[in-house]
Amino acid sequence: MKEAGKLLARSIAVLIMLPAAILCAFGRIPFIFTIVAHACSRTPGILGDYVRSALYWMTLRDFAIDARISFGTFFAHREASVGSSVYVGSYCILGRTRIGAQTQIASHVQILSGKNQHPRDESGQIQGAEHGEFVEVSVGSNCWIGAGAIVMANIGDGSTIGAGAVVTNPIPPNSVAVGNPARIIRQA
Repeated sequence: MKEAGKLLARSIAVLIMLPAAILCAFGRIPFIFTIVAHACSRTPGILGDYVRSALYWMTLRDFAIDARISFGTFFAHREASVGSSVYVGSYCILGRTRIGAQTQIASHVQILSGKNQHPRDESGQIQGAEHGEFVEVSVGSNCWIGAGAIVMANIGDGSTIGAGAVVTNPIPPNSVAVGNPARIIRQA
């Protein structure tokens, strides 16, 4: 009975968000996708969780409809993948990322889109993001990312990243990493 209720709620959310998905050409018009993603991030409560999942299911590269994306969280790029049973807390900003199944991400986490996002020209002046290189950052399955972490490099399956950690180098599977920059304190 509970699963039937969830299926009905997901179906209604897809119907509600279908016009928004069509408006942004299912994520293929970046400017409109960004507006829709930001607006959708502000929908409160359980309704918001369902409409965000419905929107991202229709617009991201790959999104498991049973993933839960909390209030204030949005994807900055449609080139993202989210596995089954993923939970993302409130106020997260997610770039080009691949998040493995059953990973849990606490609130205020940022997963940036790789390296060299704002390069400098020959004279040393900072250039806009349109000149940068955006690469996918992968977070493995069954990971835990603590509150306020900033992730700029890949994280292996089964790893734990401490609250406030800044991940600038890849973290191998089954590791615990903390600090700024994140350093491995335990590895299985």
